[in-house]
Amino acid sequence: MNVNNSPKDTYDNTKAIDVVALVDNILQTAVKYHASDVHFEPTGADLAIKYRLDGVLNTFEKIPKSLSDNVIARLKVLGGLLTYRNDIPQEGRIEIEPSKDGQVTDQRLAIFPTIHGQRAVVRLFYSHKELMDLKQLGFSDQIYSAIKEVASKNMGVLLLTGPAGSGKSTTLAAILIYILQKYPGKSVVTLEDPVEIRINNATQTQITPHGQMTFPTALRSLLRQDPQVLMIGEIRDAETAKIAIEAGLTGHLLMSTMHSGTPAGAFLRLLEMGIEPYQVTSSISAVLNQRLVRKLCEKCKRKSSGDNSFEPVGCEDCLNTGFKGRILIAEMVQLDSELRKAILAKADIDQLENILEEKGHTNMVSHGKRLIAEGMTTMDELTKVCGIITDN
Repeated sequence: MNVNNSPKDTYDNTKAIDVVALVDNILQTAVKYHASDVHFEPTGADLAIKYRLDGVLNTFEKIPKSLSDNVIARLKVLGGLLTYRNDIPQEGRIEIEPSKDGQVTDQRLAIFPTIHGQRAVVRLFYSHKELMDLKQLGFSDQIYSAIKEVASKNMGVLLLTGPAGSGKSTTLAAILIYILQKYPGKSVVTLEDPVEIRINNATQTQITPHGQMTFPTALRSLLRQDPQVLMIGEIRDAETAKIAIEAGLTGHLLMSTMHSGTPAGAFLRLLEMGIEPYQVTSSISAVLNQRLVRKLCEKCKRKSSGDNSFEPVGCEDCLNTGFKGRILIAEMVQLDSELRKAILAKADIDQLENILEEKGHTNMVSHGKRLIAEGMTTMDELTKVCGIITDN
């Protein structure tokens, strides 16, 4: 979808363009509309500037091909990268200029060579003070109570599942802040790649890609540092999974994320990684599965003609998308005797899903349908995030 209220739609005199001001304007406008990423994508004809707004990539403007190299070079200067190397991927950070509101906390830059020139992506991180309060994230009362129950324990593993960009890091940070506030004096340590949210009174360590300190190496060492609460950014391999499960069994409360579509899928992934069924049933306290759906713009949404739901319209306030902000949908599974028996018997995913259905488990789709009924989002949005939705 093209966004057509760009401040620079055409560039008749490319020689007169101030590239420094141009790049600054692109990044400042991204912050204005709260974009999470800015893409500088080279094509055969131009350099497309795209903003990711509420999880969806929108074309903002197109810059003449003649300016492409200069724009990328300016980004490299801002990110402290090698301007003379155009043939290799590079990553860096763009220093944040002091601003009145201080809403941007970090800017990460990644450069990658393509057949049409270098492609750049700037990822923007914002300060969301309201999202650091666990109660404000949008969980149902039932899930909120269950999370607090898990957070009160001295051992066990809480897994968060969902694709990239589903708010898992924000949820983990909010849980850690809740623990630090509710149980002051607890030793809280995190291993992240990268550290996205700074948490007061927590020890946070950044794992660098391709470095000697990998997740397994750092985790083994940390277990000798007397931590009570551990957070690992992601369980990516069998070795990390094994150490994480052992930590949860030996007097540590451990939290991490895993790429899985459903809670049942998370249990099976652990088994596929070589974790013994009895270790899964003994260590996993709960699996929290979540997604983010776009929230209808309150200024321009209108009631649908067919039913009581609402539909997007588009206005200047939402950059003509019809949506502004995102809202959480989630489901949580805590292990009980029936699920434990099924996992010990190495049940497949269909069997686990059937058990949950028979227990009356409230899944993400049910949560999303409630939001549709409240006029917060649309069925199209829910379908995009959750896939094909049946009526049962």
